[in-house]
Amino acid sequence: MNKPLAERLRPKTLKDYVSQTHLVGKNGALTQHIKRGLIPSMIFWGPPGTGKTTLASIIALESERPFYTLSAINSGVKDIRDIINKAKQNGELFSSKSPILFIDEIHRFSKSQQDSLLQAVEKGWITLIGATTENPSFEVISALLSRCQVYILNSFDKNDLETLLKRAITQDEYISKKTVILKETSSLLRLSGGDARKLLNIFELIINSQDSEEIIITDEVVLHIIQNNTMHYDKAGDQHYDIISAFIKSIRGSDPNAAVYWLARMVEGGEDVKFIARRLLILASEDIGNANPTALVIANNTFQAVSAIGYPESRIILSQCTTYLACSPKSNSVYKAINKAQKVIKETGDLSVPLEIRNAPTKLMKELGYGDNYKYAHSFENDFANQEFMPDSIKGSVFYDPGNNSREIAYREFLKKRWKDKYGY
Repeated sequence: MNKPLAERLRPKTLKDYVSQTHLVGKNGALTQHIKRGLIPSMIFWGPPGTGKTTLASIIALESERPFYTLSAINSGVKDIRDIINKAKQNGELFSSKSPILFIDEIHRFSKSQQDSLLQAVEKGWITLIGATTENPSFEVISALLSRCQVYILNSFDKNDLETLLKRAITQDEYISKKTVILKETSSLLRLSGGDARKLLNIFELIINSQDSEEIIITDEVVLHIIQNNTMHYDKAGDQHYDIISAFIKSIRGSDPNAAVYWLARMVEGGEDVKFIARRLLILASEDIGNANPTALVIANNTFQAVSAIGYPESRIILSQCTTYLACSPKSNSVYKAINKAQKVIKETGDLSVPLEIRNAPTKLMKELGYGDNYKYAHSFENDFANQEFMPDSIKGSVFYDPGNNSREIAYREFLKKRWKDKYGY
C-alpha cells in the first residue's frame, strides 16, 4: 500500500467528482465546455485540497485530449518548450483538440517562464490549465491572464467531506476490509479545514494507528491520535491557512510578540515571502487604515523589498513591518466604508451621476447641461464648496465613520466643520 488514501480515491470521471457544483454541476460554468469538448485555457484558483489537479485530469480524459503535467516547483523554460514541441506534433493528429498542459502551482513560475507559454496558448498549440492557491491577479502575468478564464474552487463543505469519508470506508481496497464506524465526525471535519486531501490523510492516519478490525471514530479518538502525531508546517497546505490566520489576528490584536512567533513559524517553514508581505499589505489598510496611513507605506515598501531580496534577510524586514503594524493604532473604518458602499450599490444598482459633476469634454455635452453649476472647491473659502456629489436617491448616506483614534478624531472634526450636521459627524 504505497499510494496514500487521497491518491487511491482520486476520481476518474465527473460523475465521481465531489464538490465544485458551481463549475461542474448541472448548470456549472464548465459543464457545457466539457460536454462539447470546447475547453478554453483556464486558471483554477482555490485553497489546497479542493480538487484542482483532479478536475484538470478529468477534463482531459472526458474531452479525449493528450494530457501533460508540470509542477512549477521543479520545472523550467526548457521543460515547457519540450512539452509545447510535443503538443505541436500531436496537434497534427488532434487538430480540433489541442493537448492540455496542466501546470500545478503556476504562481511559482517566474515572468520569463510564464512568457514562454504565451505563444503556445495564443496559437492554440496547447490548452493551458494552471492551478494556484494565490490570487492570479498578483501572481500570473497580465498577458497570460487575459488569455485564460479564471475559475474559483471553494473549500469542501461538510456534506462533501462526509461523502469522501463514506467513500473511503466502502470503496477503498484496504479500508473497506475493516469495520469502520463513523460515530462522530466534528473533529475530523474541523481539522481538515475544508481540504479534502488533508481530511483523507488524517483519516488514513487514524485507521492505520489502530490494530483492531472494528474501528470506532469519535472526536476523542481523533484528537488523541492527531495530538500524538503533530504535523509540521506545510506551506503548500495543511497549516498554511491556520498559521497565517493566527499571524494576522495577533497583529490586529496589537500583540507583537505573538505576531513575531507566528511569523517565525512561517519563516522556518519556508513560506513564500511575498505571500506574507501581501497579507501585511492588506492588513495595513483593513485593520489600521487612516489611524496610521504610514502603515500602508511601510507595508508596501516591505513587499517591494522582500520581493527583491528573498530569504534569509527578508525575515528581518518582515519582522520590522510586523512589529510596526502590531504597535500601530487600529481602525477598520475604511474597510467598513467600502463594504457599506458596495452593499448600497447592490441594493440600488447603477444610479446616474448628477449632471453638475459629469465630465463635459464636448460641445454637445455642455449643451445638455453636463458640468453646469459645478462649484470648484478651490474657489471657495477653506477650499470647500457645500455641494452634493451623491446621486439624488442616496443623498446623505454615510459610509465613512472615522474611528476613535487621534488621527481619525481630527478627520471627524475636519468633516464636522465643513459639513455641519449633514452627515452626523
